[in-house]
Amino acid sequence: MKIMIINRSFWPFYPVLGEALLQVAEKIASNGHAVSVVFQDRSQAKAQMRTEDRGQGVSFYPIKALTTSASKLSHRAFDAVFFMFWVIIVLLWVRPNKIYVSTDPPIIIPFIVMVYSRWSGSEFVYHLQDIHPEATNAVIPINKWVFYVLLKIDALTTRKANYLITITEQMAAEICSRSDTNLLVHVLGNPSVSFDEVDISKPKIAGFSFCGNAGRLQRIPLLLEAIENYFEQGGKQEFTFAGGGVHALRLRAFADKYPNFNFVGLVSPVEAAQLSANYTWALLPIEDSVTRFAFPSKSSSYVFSGAKILAICGACTSVAQWVKSNGVGEVIEPEVGALTDAFFAIEKGSHKTRVDQSSLEVLREKLQFDSFVRHLTKIVLG
Repeated sequence: MKIMIINRSFWPFYPVLGEALLQVAEKIASNGHAVSVVFQDRSQAKAQMRTEDRGQGVSFYPIKALTTSASKLSHRAFDAVFFMFWVIIVLLWVRPNKIYVSTDPPIIIPFIVMVYSRWSGSEFVYHLQDIHPEATNAVIPINKWVFYVLLKIDALTTRKANYLITITEQMAAEICSRSDTNLLVHVLGNPSVSFDEVDISKPKIAGFSFCGNAGRLQRIPLLLEAIENYFEQGGKQEFTFAGGGVHALRLRAFADKYPNFNFVGLVSPVEAAQLSANYTWALLPIEDSVTRFAFPSKSSSYVFSGAKILAICGACTSVAQWVKSNGVGEVIEPEVGALTDAFFAIEKGSHKTRVDQSSLEVLREKLQFDSFVRHLTKIVLG
């Protein structure tokens, strides 16, 4: 069988999910299937894989990436169209029998895969890591007619898929509702980075870490305003942020202003995991309106770090419910005063939070990297 994996952000640019997809491709190839991978190359990944002797038995079809997550939306849209034409060329060239495609980039590439599958009689697996265009519209409003067309396109793609995968039960319910499909949606949480090289035994620093994309969905302006209030009122705990995104320059300027605030920029997954493990708390800010359609991927690694999670979102969101039901931390309303008060309560020791160890172990088992690879491989092979 010819199986194709399509995901724009492949290994090693998107190390956790990219590594997982690479392992899935390698496992399927080792079972005698012809596996091909289509992606956008940001870091000479194909040459690096040859150097590290990875991807044995897998055919790679990379094309140069023109943008990053910090680029303007108009530029990213052009890049998605550029990648679309490459996907069409490779599909017609390779003629796969089964295709795995994710929402990176969203809507258009999965739609192209759906059209190809209808024409060729092939099957396809649609992995909705985010639900678009709703996730985008929640933060940056889209013209209502454009939104309507994009929604209809993605709903059609979803209905025609042979297999559906998403991250949470709430997202699965949203997919079924908006797409009018009765197809079983596999719920598969994003995997955590491996903690084999991370020291979680040393004493933790009294403070907060943030590791991930400092983008449009993460409430960075609100978070910085609360941290500034906390510092100006005499707060002493330390904050360290790692990652990139549209707010990176603002974070760097903030770090220059306050000695107890550090911004380390982009780091490796292992370095990010170690950073989370160094602190008592890990920050998980997210816009309420987007939680029906997306889930923060860094939450998985936070679970293994030993840090308590401080979610900054509404109490009725899927993120808040996840934190509470799994007993991994606390939820603070996305309001500057409430967040500032929470920082002081934690500093003074009056904010008591106990992690439910039994629930935590069950959750960790679900988010194990090997477990994700095993389940995804099974779904792709059908």
